[in-house]
Amino acid sequence: MNLLTSPSTDESAVFGAQLRGWRLARGQSQLALALAAGVSTRHLSYLETGRAGPSREMVLSLSLAMALPLRSRNQLLMAAGFAPMYRETAMDAPAMGPVRDALQFMLRANEPNPTFVVDRRYDVTDANASGRWLLSAFVADSTHWTRPWNMAQLILRPEGMQAFLRNGDEVQRKVLGRLKRDLGGAQPRDSRDEALLREISPALARLGQAPLPNPPLPGEPLPLLVGLQLQRGELALNFFTTIATLGTTLDVTLQEMRIETLFPADAPTRAFLTARAAET
Repeated sequence: MNLLTSPSTDESAVFGAQLRGWRLARGQSQLALALAAGVSTRHLSYLETGRAGPSREMVLSLSLAMALPLRSRNQLLMAAGFAPMYRETAMDAPAMGPVRDALQFMLRANEPNPTFVVDRRYDVTDANASGRWLLSAFVADSTHWTRPWNMAQLILRPEGMQAFLRNGDEVQRKVLGRLKRDLGGAQPRDSRDEALLREISPALARLGQAPLPNPPLPGEPLPLLVGLQLQRGELALNFFTTIATLGTTLDVTLQEMRIETLFPADAPTRAFLTARAAET
């Protein structure tokens, strides 16, 4: 197709279905999205139903208004008949050498705090020594899993970390909610995306109606952070999480990468991590 012409009716319908899917996944009404993107609700409705085709600028404006990841912006552009805008570079490409070096530096520098590199599916693509220890210590059956381990599956399955999570609902709500946000509106999805969303759907439905465990009494202050509370036998560890991303990335691979570090939320956890690091 000539990129200077308007998209065909079929392309408009495909784009409209994807646009509507993302809008619903983001929980936005047509009015809210129209206001954010600076377009009329009537025109937005025409775009969703395929009665009108978008310009390239309109696709990018709507993507920005929905805060879509770069991968999904490319998908919307292609659905509308335009070329993708953002490249996707493999992590083992020579151009990624400085990034790989920076990640290894961050993983080592964060010791003894467990640190993980995760992608959009919450696959653990790398970890420091403390992170690898934590997964081995708080996973029920490590022989069950093949790499890359997926954090969402680890916290859901009995052969994973489920039995050792003292605040399982809180952790699942945070991790699964983010995963649904990142994958839920994407079209087309690959088979791994579909399988993962199917697996987490029952838990999301349950968490949508369940209150937080041990809700505070009236007048009791809420906790500063929703963290990660682990216990196996006599060993109890309490963490809070920080998430680092690479700033202003224009590459799909880099934008989808997150560095998650678990910091001790109490003195006993800090002391245990420090002592363990001194022994290794």
